[in-house]
Amino acid sequence: MSKPTLRLLAVMLTVGIIVVIFAGLDGLPRDLRAQIGTERTALAAAQKQLSAARYEVDGDLQSESALFQSIPASQQYADRFSRASDALRLAARKQDELDRLEKKNSRNDRTQVESILADEHRLRTAGLSDASAVQKDAAHWIDLKQHLPQDAQQMERDYRAIHAYDLAALATAIQKAETDWPEKKTDLETRLAADRAIVGNSDQLWQSTTDARRMAAAGDFAHLNIGAFVAATDSLKTGAAELPQKAEELKTLSAQLYDSWDKVLVDLEARGPREKIRTVRIHLTSAATSGGVTTSDEKWVDVSKGQFDANRNNLGMAIEHKPAGKYDVEAERVAQPAGFAYMAPPGQSNQYGHWEERGGGQSFWVFYGQYALMRDLLFNHSYRPYDRYEWEGYRTYQLRGQTYYGRDEAAGQAPKYGTQGTATQKTYEGSSYAKSGGFKDSQYASKPGGYKDSKYASPSMRDPNADHSGQKFGKGSNRPSEPDRGFRPPPSRSAPSFHPPSRSPGRSFGRRR
Repeated sequence: MSKPTLRLLAVMLTVGIIVVIFAGLDGLPRDLRAQIGTERTALAAAQKQLSAARYEVDGDLQSESALFQSIPASQQYADRFSRASDALRLAARKQDELDRLEKKNSRNDRTQVESILADEHRLRTAGLSDASAVQKDAAHWIDLKQHLPQDAQQMERDYRAIHAYDLAALATAIQKAETDWPEKKTDLETRLAADRAIVGNSDQLWQSTTDARRMAAAGDFAHLNIGAFVAATDSLKTGAAELPQKAEELKTLSAQLYDSWDKVLVDLEARGPREKIRTVRIHLTSAATSGGVTTSDEKWVDVSKGQFDANRNNLGMAIEHKPAGKYDVEAERVAQPAGFAYMAPPGQSNQYGHWEERGGGQSFWVFYGQYALMRDLLFNHSYRPYDRYEWEGYRTYQLRGQTYYGRDEAAGQAPKYGTQGTATQKTYEGSSYAKSGGFKDSQYASKPGGYKDSKYASPSMRDPNADHSGQKFGKGSNRPSEPDRGFRPPPSRSAPSFHPPSRSPGRSFGRRR
């Protein structure tokens, strides 16, 4: 073959390849043509499924005519099948359009093909879904019929189970809780009424289904309203399951009213990270009597970095507090100095303690002896009586929904509580947080020379000629910067001793129990 001939053949081959390439680019995308084929197959299958479902349901309606005559929903079966057929008929028309456009194979028809495909898919799935739903509904009623005698027996068991539950004992406990905590009376009564309504509803259903239960047990389906009977059995079954659950929930809620508890953050570890939580719980037998059983537990809890960072400044604080007379879900979750929540307003007393007047107009809070264990656990065995100004500052912040960290005036207005607090750094100096150097980076941490070298130190503390010796309790009280209220330090420099009223043996300040 000559060279000119070979060149001609090469040119012709090149042109042919180019023609093929451009011819392909001008057609519908391959994946779109594949979707058309997939929908064609799916539509054919849906049409067969519709025919099978209609045939099956028609047979059920004939063989179980007495059953379906008592079921109103069955009267809609024919209309629902007609709608399903109409939907598939429209889907078939859409498929014909797709077949035509597939044969035309023009890239310019891509958008139209995609739109028709979406319509065809929607019509096909809607029609098939409606037909399948009718088929399942008919099968459901036939299945129920086969189990009606057993359902009648189960109905009786559920009814007896509801009446076997002792609501009288629960009602007695609720009545006591309502007396002790009147503010919870409405909620407790509403919950108890709901439990009693389950019993009342079961009585009504049991009486109203006397004939139905007899017919179901005898297999007399020609006269039995199966739909109403099944609804009654379901209602009794639900009641039998809910009554113990709701009653136990109510019992638990009423019991929570007699407990107060605090979750105190007693240690931190950045590795993990994790927190050590001490839960201090005080159980009361009634709201009127003083004294209670104090229990506690401590455990390390793994936390997220976000939670660790949120509590980083709350060492020694009660990060959650639930007072008696409240449900657990009503717990306060704004961190607060541990133990402050148990103090009464200045000049008042409560079941936990009282304010003791000292010379010079000072008042200090003293816990009663029966709460000594609670006090030691909350204050980490380092309780020192607090004056009224501390409580007033705490209360102001609490009403704002903010955390109160106090002020240590002797340390230049440094915080007193929380991780940065001067009191906390002494009370929790044996913690893992302290041993790992957690306090050393604090701007308020103790350093050589004391606070006199701190930028927070008062002028007198910076004065090298001033007396920097430690102060006894009661001297230089941590009152807020506000007009003088007549506060005067006690005449004695020794730690004061407090003695509660005669109803409690009390404890002297500074003693460990």
